[in-house]
Amino acid sequence: MQICEMTKSDFALFWPVFKNIVLAQETYAFDADIDFETAYHLWCTCPEKTYVIKDHGQILGSYYIKPNSSGPSSHISNCGYMVNPESRGQGIARKLCLHSQEIALGLGYTAMQFNSVVATNEIAIHLWKKLGYKVIGTIPDAYNHKQFGLVDSFIMHKQL
Repeated sequence: MQICEMTKSDFALFWPVFKNIVLAQETYAFDADIDFETAYHLWCTCPEKTYVIKDHGQILGSYYIKPNSSGPSSHISNCGYMVNPESRGQGIARKLCLHSQEIALGLGYTAMQFNSVVATNEIAIHLWKKLGYKVIGTIPDAYNHKQFGLVDSFIMHKQL
């Protein structure tokens, strides 16, 4: 397995996974009708860096890293992670998160914050807590989950 910066051709391979995760409307607040170029821009161009984890040419997952805010708050990073459903349960999200923390430190960030972790995403919440993130706030009815309707989202934070 290798983690490297994502190219546009990597994103093209990852696009079906990205699109299905967005269409599921369980974790990401992107429009369900997002097109390839808009998705590429959001995931790969807007962030400071975007990485992909591959194994024998197969895309297992990806993450982006960017400042959570600007100016005097730009020392806190923000990341988003997606794991190919076929690769779940193999520690991919853990590897990506640990890698993102190393990258964040190298880029000069002192903390990492996730602004909207959907409360029904229990596997991710459990992992983030195991990796030292704390819930620092709850946003009531923040996410309109496709299956459960309005559910809370958590703000999670960790000093690096």
